[in-house]
Amino acid sequence: MKELKIFRRVALAEGISFLLLLLIAMPLKYFFGFPLAVKLVGWAHGVLFIAYILLAFSVVSIMRWNWFNTGIALAVSIIPAGTFWLDKSLKKRQLELEAE
Repeated sequence: MKELKIFRRVALAEGISFLLLLLIAMPLKYFFGFPLAVKLVGWAHGVLFIAYILLAFSVVSIMRWNWFNTGIALAVSIIPAGTFWLDKSLKKRQLELEAE
């Protein structure tokens, strides 16, 4: 249960960092000549992305995911705002587990 809470937080942070990278840091680099933004936000996003992948595998049994669902959880991490979409099902499952 604790792993699921951590996974949800990391998933949201990863999604936010991805959007920051795409919508703020990259325009700062390419339109305003400020490459440090991509370096800093990209580094943070990379760490969060790796944590997301590792934590996704740690919650497979809690979520009762099959290989297809696991693949979906991994794939949404490369879609902007995909982790926000996944969070809906994660939240629903977390509430179900707390009720049990």
